[in-house]
Amino acid sequence: MHDTEAIAANRANWDDRAEIHVRSRLYDVDGFLADPTHISSVVRNDLSVLAPHLPGTGIVDRSLLHLQCHIGQDTISWARLGAVEVHGLDLSPNSLRHAERLARADGRDITWVEADARYACDRIDRRFDIVVTSAGTIVWLPDLTDWARSIHDLLEPGGLFLIRDDHPILGAMAFQPWEITDDYLSGGGTRTYDDTGTYTGPAAAAIAHTTVHEWRHDLAEVIGALLRAGLRIEAVHELPYMDWPGLPGLIACPEGWALPDGAPRIPLNFAVVATRPAARRGGGV
Repeated sequence: MHDTEAIAANRANWDDRAEIHVRSRLYDVDGFLADPTHISSVVRNDLSVLAPHLPGTGIVDRSLLHLQCHIGQDTISWARLGAVEVHGLDLSPNSLRHAERLARADGRDITWVEADARYACDRIDRRFDIVVTSAGTIVWLPDLTDWARSIHDLLEPGGLFLIRDDHPILGAMAFQPWEITDDYLSGGGTRTYDDTGTYTGPAAAAIAHTTVHEWRHDLAEVIGALLRAGLRIEAVHELPYMDWPGLPGLIACPEGWALPDGAPRIPLNFAVVATRPAARRGGGV
């Protein structure tokens, strides 16, 4: 299958998922809107990784682009933390429809952009102090070369990029404990399967577009793509928690979900912080 067809199938799937997620207990949209001080757990985890690289004022008054923003709660959370000129980009128009509604209900002026994250720089004609993406994103991208180029071009010189996502070893385990069933290394082609469910749990509404396509990206590919795009790696983390109960037997923890005491220690998330080097005096960017 051509990547264009695969992306179109994923877009339809995420349009379906948006309807389920916006009504789900996991996202708790009503509770989120009822408390204007609430910051999503995803953004709290992102900020814990990003904070050492921010100035003393943190995220306040920093322009921010959120790639693959889904229904917008994390994007709104960044705005609640004080980010300005906030943009959220996603492939799914239905996800963005809900994101726009939530932002309006929260009194936030956020710019929503429908686009493939790989080509974000072709759709957004400006730069940002910070670009972020996290929690189940790059597995939906066929390759990372254009993605990394877009991130570089969308950052101000000296700007920061953060990715925090499910560790690729979990995909190799098919999110089942201790048995390797799929590729960890990239380059194995498209992984296509049918899935009638989603990570928010059982739902009354059904997903009509069940066929989805994923692509494995190991850490070497992620970091290599960012380096080739001209970014400088500031930090790499392998983390013992994740944002959803992606493996059987995980227990709740302050960050989300973790393996119980005594289990083999494996990473559940990874994070990379990178910067676009500042322009040299008298030279180009």
